[in-house]
Amino acid sequence: MGARQTALAVLLAFVAALAGVGVGRVLFRPAQPLETTFHTLIHRDLALDAGQEQAIARLERDYAAAQARYGAQMAQDNRDLAQAIVAEKGYGPRVAAAVDRSHQAMGMLQKETLQHLFAMRGVLRPEQQVRFDQAMVTALTRTTPEAAAQPVQRR
Repeated sequence: MGARQTALAVLLAFVAALAGVGVGRVLFRPAQPLETTFHTLIHRDLALDAGQEQAIARLERDYAAAQARYGAQMAQDNRDLAQAIVAEKGYGPRVAAAVDRSHQAMGMLQKETLQHLFAMRGVLRPEQQVRFDQAMVTALTRTTPEAAAQPVQRR
């Protein structure tokens, strides 16, 4: 095979690889994260007026601060859990306590998130609330491929 034919083969292989990546991205696009779905709904699909935009911007700033606080707490809880695992080399009382603390922070973040969502809902007009509620139900009942692959536990 000559240099020209080799270069052409390499170029064709490169183009085929790019095409494969493009097709894969289109066919296997992951589901849009919940936050992105709600952000798009709120800021693009609901046609908010200026007052609503300002109110929601305030709510989002407050929520971002709370999210950062709980994120820092969960990071610390994970470090504490790691130290407990190293110290106990098994599921002992320190590990159990560290897990409980991390679950408490996760639960508080979940409550903060729900309070934030309901505060945003309160800014919306009734026709906007209907769409918001539908998006919320869809997000909470959406089955992920991972969940669908799990076996059903029988008691």
